[in-house]
Amino acid sequence: MAAQKFKIKLFADGADLREMEGAYKERLVSGFTTNPTLMKKAGVTDYEAFAKAALRAIPDMPISFEVFSDDLAGMEREARRIASWGSNVYVKIPVTNTKGESTVPLIKKLSKEGLKLNVTAILTTAQVDAAAKALSPSTPSIVSVFAGRVADTGRDPMQSMRDAATMLKANKNAELLWASSRELLNIMQAEACGCHIITVTPDILKKVKMVGKDLNELSLDTVKMFYSDAQASGFKI
Repeated sequence: MAAQKFKIKLFADGADLREMEGAYKERLVSGFTTNPTLMKKAGVTDYEAFAKAALRAIPDMPISFEVFSDDLAGMEREARRIASWGSNVYVKIPVTNTKGESTVPLIKKLSKEGLKLNVTAILTTAQVDAAAKALSPSTPSIVSVFAGRVADTGRDPMQSMRDAATMLKANKNAELLWASSRELLNIMQAEACGCHIITVTPDILKKVKMVGKDLNELSLDTVKMFYSDAQASGFKI
């Protein structure tokens, strides 16, 4: 299976229920993540109905659902509701709200009470450090660092991801997740940095079968693709 090619766990990132069901049935991944933006793109209009349908289809793998309130009281209310949907649910809590106010007090409270959290939207090692100190070592948790977005700024995320892995080492129940992956190579990079999980889009997941493919063979496949598309388009010069 695709997921067995790597030591790191692959989590599918998306909100298309059919794609999620397919990845689950084929055992292509070890878990799933969603967020409100992905749900909007997928046309989801009823958050709870979608989540419960996903949990019926995927009853035994981790799935992350995010709160969407902007104040800590609202986040706490939503987090408790989301956590009640299933034992395999991780509640995504952003590391700050839209005003830049830290959610660490809420993270500490909920984690201590046993809620499985996925601390998300992290981009700095300072944020990782704050999350690491807030998460209870007795409760499973995920720390999602958006390495792909770090790379989008022209910065190499490799060293900061290694540093993040070191910060979380003392907490055996905390897993480091490489988020916002952009290409297949990110899987190998995340594994080399000591990450436990990487999120992959359906497009990246399709490329897993290409790992180790002969480059001469791939070159020939590319030439054949260009030729076939030119013929199908009826191009003439």
